[in-house]
Amino acid sequence: MLADTLSRYWWITLIRGALWILFAIVMFVQPGISILTLTLTFGAFALVDGIVSVVSAIAGRETNDGWGILLIRGLAAFCVGLLTLVTPQMTAVALLVWIAVWAIATGILEIVAAVRLRKEIQDEFGLALAGLVSVAFGVFLLARPGVGALAVIWAIAVYALAFGMVLVSMAFETRRFVRAVKG
Repeated sequence: MLADTLSRYWWITLIRGALWILFAIVMFVQPGISILTLTLTFGAFALVDGIVSVVSAIAGRETNDGWGILLIRGLAAFCVGLLTLVTPQMTAVALLVWIAVWAIATGILEIVAAVRLRKEIQDEFGLALAGLVSVAFGVFLLARPGVGALAVIWAIAVYALAFGMVLVSMAFETRRFVRAVKG
């Protein structure tokens, strides 16, 4: 059961959320960050996020029927991170398109997971909300790729902060739910 895996590894969701929040803080504190630095930071972050998701999926594959969705999401993040790190000289528009596609793809997968888990977990709304935030952010980037780099950096920071906060909240809600069921 995916709910079993999520409850056992709630701390992985907490770490992911904390990393997203940390990424947002860096973006807010250093808004003049160059596109190359943004590219490398995003690439490293997506790579780590992908690895954590893949490990979580593999760790839960024996008790989780829906582990494949988490695996695909992790592989997508890993591939985007790797592509970003291998080609850091890409244009800002190409980076934005990659980030947008990644956000939309992972958002859709999170919404699908929330729908599949609606009878197994209590706070599927948090997962669906994280997915909706990702999809909305991706659509925004595709619709407005020509906006200034600073505006995009701020948008990425807001997205990262919102997504991270939703993940942290979901992790603690999952932990509370598990304690209530066990206790």
